[in-house]
Amino acid sequence: MKRVRCVYMGTAAIACPSLARLLDWPVAEVVGVVTQPDRPAGRHLRLQASPVKQLAVARGIPVLQPERVRDPGFVEALRGWDPDLIVVMAFGQILPPAVLGLPRHGCVNLHASLLPKYRGAAPIQWALVHGETMTGVTLMLMDEGMDTGPILAQRAVAIGPDETAGRLHDRLAELAADSLVESLPDYLGGRLVPRPQPVEGVSYAPRLRKEHGRIDWNLSAVEIERRIRAFDPWPGAFTWWRPVGRAEGSEEGAGKGAAEAGRREGCMVKIWRAVVVEGRGVPGEVLAVEPDGVVVACGQGGLRISEIQREGGRRLPMADFLAGHRIRPGDRFESVPPGADTGGSGG
Repeated sequence: MKRVRCVYMGTAAIACPSLARLLDWPVAEVVGVVTQPDRPAGRHLRLQASPVKQLAVARGIPVLQPERVRDPGFVEALRGWDPDLIVVMAFGQILPPAVLGLPRHGCVNLHASLLPKYRGAAPIQWALVHGETMTGVTLMLMDEGMDTGPILAQRAVAIGPDETAGRLHDRLAELAADSLVESLPDYLGGRLVPRPQPVEGVSYAPRLRKEHGRIDWNLSAVEIERRIRAFDPWPGAFTWWRPVGRAEGSEEGAGKGAAEAGRREGCMVKIWRAVVVEGRGVPGEVLAVEPDGVVVACGQGGLRISEIQREGGRRLPMADFLAGHRIRPGDRFESVPPGADTGGSGG
């Protein structure tokens, strides 16, 4: 059987296992990879290649990095690779008709949700935010819309009760790779008939922003706990701890320098692990400081925080954090920095 000339288009880390599987699959010849241009990253904002580019370069595969896939120069370069099939996952741009119409077998896309649920850039995180118990991956034939094409195959998995976005990301990345190599032979052989997506049950998963991680303590404990897991590892669920009733000139901490002053004034923290518990109080109020965590009131119920990180620090069990930060009942966790003008109450 003649090998299928494939072009792979992807950017994010979730797309790497599928590319790796294609590269090792005897049915396919990966003739090129398309990914986003190198972007500044890290503390020093040095240009960094995407995870997909790093894998392609390591395997000696030619790479194109268009700013816009609509540019005629890119389309011509892609045409020069003479692809039979284009496989896309987490690429970051919507493909125009000029690209969709190039390969003989069309363009197929792997998406980390059970479409039509969670169309868009962040399906894993929003599935967790909304408390889904099942998710999966969809292989679809691409059209001009955003994740709207007909479905070729779907594989479902259960979401664990303590699962973070990071762990679910890794599981779905491998599931997508499995689905791809298991489904493509039937698709290429004409045995897999695309079926239109249902018109009912459509939902969207917009791109994450840092602001999504800001904790609103007026939400229920269940909702906040979901967000803590959904935004791990990025952007992280963040809030501000504000000690209450320890004036700056008080004896506590007097003469202990700037570090102690920082403890009195509070700081921004990220919460990485918490469980829902009973609790009643003003949202954001510290109700109890216990050996296994700090209990904070929410709009409904409470959260026992067991893993936390100070800005600029590292993740710590709450017991270790408490050794250097004197959180006490009555302190507050707030959605804005202490002293910020909130324009009223809220989070």
